[in-house]
Amino acid sequence: MLGQLGDVPDERRGAAFVCAAALVVPGGPETVVHGEWRGRIVRAPRGTNGFGYDPIFAPDGEERTSAELTPDEKDAASHRGRAMRALLPHLHALT
Repeated sequence: MLGQLGDVPDERRGAAFVCAAALVVPGGPETVVHGEWRGRIVRAPRGTNGFGYDPIFAPDGEERTSAELTPDEKDAASHRGRAMRALLPHLHALT
């Protein structure tokens, strides 16, 4: 991917991780929520705390890549964490 983006200027290297989570309960409502983690693609991989695109994805407001964040920082900000937090009220409504 970095080779394909080599000539793309920094201001056009926006990216996002997106997660959709569904809660389906027999006889109950179906709920779908989304979580999005916006950022940009950096020019060279950095960090070891992650896989896939983590070493080249720098979240908005961060100079570090996702792979340079601690596991707790990543969980608090990630697209999966955002989707799961959006699903929590729907889970609580079931109890």
